[in-house]
Amino acid sequence: MNLPNRITLFRTILIPVFIFFLLFDINGEPLSIVNGKPIKLNIFIAAIIFIFASITDFVDGYLARKYHLITNMGKFLDPLADKLLVGSAFIVMVELGMMHSWMVVIVIAREFAVTGLRLLAVEKGEVIPAGILGKLKTISQLVAIILILLGNPIFNTWNFSLDYIILWISVILTIASGVEYFKNSIHVFK
Repeated sequence: MNLPNRITLFRTILIPVFIFFLLFDINGEPLSIVNGKPIKLNIFIAAIIFIFASITDFVDGYLARKYHLITNMGKFLDPLADKLLVGSAFIVMVELGMMHSWMVVIVIAREFAVTGLRLLAVEKGEVIPAGILGKLKTISQLVAIILILLGNPIFNTWNFSLDYIILWISVILTIASGVEYFKNSIHVFK
């Protein structure tokens, strides 16, 4: 297993750690107050872990491209690790009342559909890499999650909900990238 794939695997291992800190309060003391709401220490730590895990997504891709270490395993593992990280965050954040469940249903439904499409392609000996819309979708989801976890820092002082604007953009990109995957891979169904 090459270094980019190991980094991807490490990102997957960070997911339960992230969820643990997101769900379990370390102490009752808030770290700071944002928009009149306390940011608890456990959520702040979860946000830091999520940011670190998100950075590994860019690092593994960069290393794979720079050193020509792109493998079919990496093409499969990297998007899977992204889906697990983002899906886990979204589900737990719905439980914590940080976002709407219907948005998460759209995201997860698209992920299942695209994963199914990729499995069909693999049966035919083809690996479908992530497209530009898929990459933009992932970036917007990561940024939205980070901003929401951190209480929309900086922008809350102007009463500007950048966190939820980016979340809406990510939902739109989720739908658009799903359509793109199916449009570009229609031949898999023949």
